[in-house]
This record gives sequence, structure tokens and C-alpha cells, in this order.
Amino acid sequence: MNGTTFKTCSCRDEASGKKLGKACPKLRRPGGGGEWWSSTHGRWAYQLELPAHADGRRRNPLRRQGFDSLEEVEAEQARALLALDEDPHVQRKITELMLSVLKDSKTLPPVEEVRRKVRTRQDLNPTVTVTEWMGEFLRRKRKIDATTRRSYEAHIRLYITPYLGDIRLDRLRVSDIAGMFDAIEEFNDVISTARASGDPEERGRVRYRRPVGPATMHRIRATLRHALNIAIKQDRLIDFNPAAVVELPDAALPKALVWTDERVADWNRQLKDRLDAEQKRRGTRLSRAHMVNVYVATSRPSPVMVWTPSHTFAFLAHAASHRLSALYRLIALRGLRRGEAVGLRWKDVDLSAGTAGVHWQITQLGWEPVQGRPKTEASDRTIALDADTVTVLRAHRKRQAAERLAAGEAWADSGFVFTDEIGRPLHPQQVSDQFYLLAFQVGLPPVRLHDLRHGAASLMLAAGVDLKVVQETLGHVSSAFTRDTYTSVFPEVARAAAESTAALVNTAATAAQTARLITLPNHTTDTTS
Repeated sequence: MNGTTFKTCSCRDEASGKKLGKACPKLRRPGGGGEWWSSTHGRWAYQLELPAHADGRRRNPLRRQGFDSLEEVEAEQARALLALDEDPHVQRKITELMLSVLKDSKTLPPVEEVRRKVRTRQDLNPTVTVTEWMGEFLRRKRKIDATTRRSYEAHIRLYITPYLGDIRLDRLRVSDIAGMFDAIEEFNDVISTARASGDPEERGRVRYRRPVGPATMHRIRATLRHALNIAIKQDRLIDFNPAAVVELPDAALPKALVWTDERVADWNRQLKDRLDAEQKRRGTRLSRAHMVNVYVATSRPSPVMVWTPSHTFAFLAHAASHRLSALYRLIALRGLRRGEAVGLRWKDVDLSAGTAGVHWQITQLGWEPVQGRPKTEASDRTIALDADTVTVLRAHRKRQAAERLAAGEAWADSGFVFTDEIGRPLHPQQVSDQFYLLAFQVGLPPVRLHDLRHGAASLMLAAGVDLKVVQETLGHVSSAFTRDTYTSVFPEVARAAAESTAALVNTAATAAQTARLITLPNHTTDTTS
């Protein structure tokens, strides 16, 4: 690139007061030519011609000064940066990068960093921050469902933007992301400490905030990793994804446990203590709503608990008179998800053939119910119905017809199997609330509504149903996930398996002894030889 190197100073002309700059006579040695620079006066500078704009307009030259020696000028990176590529378009991009970085930091960008970006054809714009890119990432994700979008938005708003937002995307490092998760864990401690304190003010500071568990941390990292992968593949803003190598604690799924008699007894003692403490705190007899809240909140042996077959029978028997008994039966025996059961439509149910098509679901976006198709192809399926479930659904249809007559013109013909008293689709949370109330009324230990699906899988596996059939009934993509996730074994089945194993060994032992007796010689073996 064309340019000149020279010395300049801040001396001024005595008459005009103007700076002399590089015209100052003191910059040269007395009696010497232009190359005989003074070693004590002024500082070194250079001027470098820059590539023109894309439309041909001339760009002002780059002027840099304040160097103590000629060696420092020669070590300046501007010439090396512009020499990285001969393509005029790339040179213009490098020029814009240089001017932008100089404006922000008064220094030039490192040559090796720019060389790597030029070689990998990355975008040379250095001003994109993590916050700006995450916003662009959300704008580009047009084909995701509403719940996934809400999850992305929550991760970005609550964690990624507060901790990483101001960092330039191309300067985001593994240590930055690891620091974010360290900060999240520290805030988990703050939440736990505040909740354990008896100070209402301390508890109020963390109201509505829940500790972030390992599984959620993995999802936060997955959101960031996905966004950075798009920055690499689509825009070439970066060439390395630091989120891909951040190490996190294992996010193992909680182990499902069966409500054995011993676990139920221990939990009942905890429930009684919690109810007594709550009643003492309130100073009055607890309402049923308060009792149900304590019932649900009392700690369980595992986040995922499974009823025994007798528990499930007791619940379904108690719920038989409830207007949503058919819905709970479909979840408990056929393993429908809550949204799939709420979204079931009469046009997809064939009671004569004993089948139900799971082609719709109603999920929650925050509090707002959202209707849509199942998330995966495997979830869009047709399930078989047993004879008793068909009978229950016929009775449910008659009850719904009676409600339609009673509602008259107020009836909303939504076409859903399960509706409110005037035909409108159910809110998913309403189904969960009714489930907890029914389980409390019958005196069963608590499980989540989704755990009924877990119980359905366990029942099918315990009954000897083929794993592939269980997978397709539940709507899983692979049988491996079904096997790894739904492996709860009821005590009765475990004991039967133990007896069967022992019987097999005993049979083998008897056969081996018989074989040995058959092959032994008839004479006595001499043991002295």
C-alpha cells in the first residue's frame, strides 16, 4: 500500500500560532538532508492510503502518530492487515474493520485474528455482541413451535443476556460461558438460603425464582450452542463454538420409584407434620384447598413416583363418577400426554374399531393454552383401546350429549372429546388440578399427572407387552428411549422375576447333578493314587 513515514511535533509558528507538524525545522539535524532526522525532537508518524469505497469514492488516508522510534512504525500492523488478501472486496472489509476497532479502542486488530477470519471467510464486523446475535437468532427461527420459542426466549432473557450480552460475539470464550453457569449456581445458593430463613423479607427477594437444576443448565447451553452454530454456518461470524466444550454436571433423569408401603408410611408421617405446622402457623383449621397444596408440596422420595397397580385401580375407581374419568383412564392405561388427552377429537376416535388417533394437542404457553400438532412424527399416532376404555368413552359421550342439551345455544361445538360444561376445550392446568384433588380425596400418595404416563409404561412392560408396542403406544421416536426412561418395576414383578431366576438356576442345577450321576463310573474311585 502507498504511504509515507515521517516525523512530526507540536511546535507552533510564532507569527501565526499554527502547528508546524512535520514542517518543523527542528525535526532534522542541522546541515543534514531530509533523511537526517533529529533523535531528540518530535515523534514518528505515518500516512497510509486506504482502498476506495465500493462506489469508487476516495477514502481519507489512515494517519497514525505518536511512535517513539522508526522500528515502532514499521511494526505497526496496518500495512500487514491490508496485505492479507488481494481481493478489493476483502480489503474494503479489512479497512472497515481497522477503522471501527481504532475508533473503539485506539488500537488496530491483531493480524493473526484477522488472518484467521479472512482464511475461513468469516464476517469481519467486530461490533456484533452476544445480545445482538441472540436477537437475530430468534428472528431467523421461524419454523419452531410456540413452546420452543418461549423456552429460547426465557433462556436468553434470564441467563444469556444478563451474563454474556455485552461481550463481542467473536470474543466470547469458554471461560465466559463457564462463568455464567458459576454465577447461576451461586444464585441457586442465594435462593436456597433465603427460602430456608424465617425472614419474610429475605424470602420475598427470591419470590417466583426457582433454583436452576442440571437439566435446565444443559438446556440453556443447548440454546446458546445452537445459536452459535448458526453464527458459524450461516454468517461465518465466528469459527469456533465455545458453548460446545463447556463442561456441566450430568443431567441424569431422576430415577422413578414405586410407592411401596414403606415409602408411603414415611411420606404420611411427613405430611402429618407439615399439616400440623401449617395449621399452627395459620392459627385456624385448614381449608381443603390449603390441605391439597400441602399434600402436593410435601417432599417425595424422588421427583418421579409411580403408583402400584392397586393404587392406579383405587384412583380410577374413585374417579369413575367424575366427568373427566375417561381422560384420566387414557393417561393411566394408554400413556397419553396431558396435552394429547386434552386435545383428543371425536373425529379421530373410532369406538367400533377400538382406536383413537392422537393428532392434536393442547399445551400451555405460560398460562395461555395453545392448540397444535404433536411435536414429532412418532407422537402423531393411533393407539388401541381396550374394551373397558371403549365402554367408558361411550358413557362419556352420552354425558357430553346431555351437557350439550342443557347448555342449548351456549354450547360451543369444538369437536373435542373432553370439554367444559358448555363445550369449550379444557385448560391443561384444570386437568392437573382436578387430578391432584381426586388423588387427595382417595388418600393416595402424590404423583404428577405425567407420572400416570410413566405408570402406564411400567404396567405395559410388567404385563409382558413387547417393547416396540410400548414405544409406539407412547409415541417415542426410539425404543431405546422407552427402555431407558420407563423401567420402573413393581415389587410384585420384581419378586416374581427373582423367583423365576432362582427356579431357572435350581432347574439347571438339578439337570447338572443328574448328568453327573449318569456319567459317574459304577466302581469306586481309588483316591489314594
